[in-house]
Amino acid sequence: MSDVAAVVAAIRSGRPVILPTDTVYGLCVTPYSETPVRRLYRLKGRDDGQPTALVARDVDFLFECVPELRGRAGTLARALLPGPYTLVLPNPARRFRWLNGTLGDTIGIRVPELDGDAREVINHVGVVAATSANERGGPDPRRLDDVPRAIRDGAAAALDGGELAGMPSTVIDLTQPEPAVVREGAVPAERALEHVRLALG
Repeated sequence: MSDVAAVVAAIRSGRPVILPTDTVYGLCVTPYSETPVRRLYRLKGRDDGQPTALVARDVDFLFECVPELRGRAGTLARALLPGPYTLVLPNPARRFRWLNGTLGDTIGIRVPELDGDAREVINHVGVVAATSANERGGPDPRRLDDVPRAIRDGAAAALDGGELAGMPSTVIDLTQPEPAVVREGAVPAERALEHVRLALG
């Protein structure tokens, strides 16, 4: 079985995997049921109240997963993605509620710019729940070897994508009238907000 096939099979069976993204190495599981997501949280040592992003192969597939992403939210998603952003958007139907922590009526979404084997994996599975493959509060992993041993041992499969940029995605909260940068990452805060203003015209 190829590395890609092993990773795809692991995701589909509900087990966590490690994937290179366009920013850092991510710890990923299928988002379609709660049990795999709880496995991810336990492996990372993540607080249950913390949200985890939904990461899709493209914006159209993302809209299939969360059909309510229309109007302003949909415009911004199409303008900013794919790219190194996590967008926090309204989630009135509370879809994927086990990803949303204490913020049940919002959802974090990503469409990364992937290539190689990682892109092939995401193309096969369509969407994953993903967080950085580090222990809570630890450094973001640029290389597979930077992923803590306990997480590598606990993952069912991993892809080595070489050395990555090493900066996590920039998180923008778009649930309020004024956008706000929650976490500055790969895109500086002011540039990210300028991208939002341009998208809104």
